[in-house]
Amino acid sequence: MRAGGERRRPAGGGGSGPRRLRGAGPVPAPARVLARRRGAVASVFAAVFAGSLASGSSAGAVPPGASSAGGGGPRQEAAAAEETAFHHDAHLHTTNYIQTEIALPALLEIMGDRVGRAALMGIPLQQKWDAFISGDRAPDYYLRSDAALYYYGFVDAMTAEAWRALPPADRERFDPMIVGFNPTDMYAVDHLRRVLTMYPGVFTGIGEFSVHKEVVSSKIAGHAASLRNPAVGRILDFAAEVGLVVSLHNDVDVILPRAGERPTYFDDFAALLRGHPGAPVLWAHAGIGRFVEPTPDYAALIESLLTDDSLPHLYFDLSWDLVVEQLVADEAALAAWADLLNEWPTRFVFGSDAVIPADREGYLSTYRAFGPLWERLDPETSRLVRVGNYERLFDEARRRVRAWEASQAEAAGR
Repeated sequence: MRAGGERRRPAGGGGSGPRRLRGAGPVPAPARVLARRRGAVASVFAAVFAGSLASGSSAGAVPPGASSAGGGGPRQEAAAAEETAFHHDAHLHTTNYIQTEIALPALLEIMGDRVGRAALMGIPLQQKWDAFISGDRAPDYYLRSDAALYYYGFVDAMTAEAWRALPPADRERFDPMIVGFNPTDMYAVDHLRRVLTMYPGVFTGIGEFSVHKEVVSSKIAGHAASLRNPAVGRILDFAAEVGLVVSLHNDVDVILPRAGERPTYFDDFAALLRGHPGAPVLWAHAGIGRFVEPTPDYAALIESLLTDDSLPHLYFDLSWDLVVEQLVADEAALAAWADLLNEWPTRFVFGSDAVIPADREGYLSTYRAFGPLWERLDPETSRLVRVGNYERLFDEARRRVRAWEASQAEAAGR
C-alpha cells in the first residue's frame, strides 16, 4: 500500500464492465456540454439570468437566502432521504457570493440522519454591487453583473463564530475551512496563521479556494491567480506544516480550448503538487465544471495522476450537479469513471457543492444524481467514497491542526 492509498482492480461482478481507461476508444463528451463549447456559452449566461439553471448545488444562481434547488414538501424530502445512503459531504458552502449565510442549526436539520459530517466552506469572494453597472438591481451572483469580485476575509470569522455557537456534539459534525485569503498574495499565509491563532480548535482545512475558474478568475479585482505564482506554493507548504486539508478549485482547461490539445492547466497543476507534497489536496470537481468539460481521454489523464508516485497526496472531490451530468452522461463515461473509482477507492470523496441549501430535497439532489455511478461501485469502494475517505483525511487533519495549535500556544507562553 502506497502513502496515497492502495490501488485495486474492480472486483468481479461489480457491474462496471471491462476496463475502459486505456485502449477502449474515447469517452464521448455530453451533448449538452459540447453545445456550450460550440459557441453556446452566451446562451448559458442567458439561461442563468433567466433563472433556468437553478439546481440543487449550482453555486448561488438564486436570490439571497433561497436554495439553488427547487422546493419540496415533507413527503418529497422523506422520499429523498429514503433514496440516499448515509454519507459525509466534503464540499458544502455556508455563504454565497454576497455573504448571505445559512444558520448551522437549520443546516443540521437539513442534513438529518443521511449526512453525518460536512466540510464548511464560506465563499471567499464578494460580488460588488456597483451602482454605475447594476443600478438598483442588486446582483446576488457573479454571472448577474459585470462588476468585480473581491476577497472577503471576514467570512472566516463568520464561519468560526457560527461553529462556536453550536453545542459541542453538533460541532463534531462540521469541519470548518479557512477561505478568506487571496491566493495571489504572498501574505496569504499570514492570514491563515492569524485565523488559526484567533480561533484555535475550530478549523480543519483551507478552501475551497480557486486558481483558475472559468469566468470568475477574470472578474476578481487585481491580477489573476496562477498555478505558477509562488504565493500558491507558500499556501500549500503552510498547510503541510500545520496539517490542514486543502480544497483547491482549478479548472483543468479554458472555456474554449483547441480541439485535440492537452488540457491547458493539467501539467502546471500536477507540477505544482509535485513541488509541494506535504498537504492532502482535494481537487475540487476533479478539474471540470460548468464551462469546462472532460476531454475524451480524461479518465486516463486522471489515472496518470493516480499512478504518479510523486502525487500520493492528491485526492479528487466529486461534487457539483453540473459535474455529475458529465460523469454519468453515457455508458462509456459511466463505465470509465466506475472503473477508475473501483481501482483507486481511497482517492475519491463525495461532496455536494451545495450553497446555503434551503431544504433536504435540494441538498440531497447531487448525491442522488450520482445514482448510476453508485450502482457500479463495489460496496467497499462506495463506503470509502461516501464515508471512509472523508473520515481518514479530516480526522487526521483535526489531530494534526490541534497539535500545531497547542505547540504555537506553548511557544507563545499562552
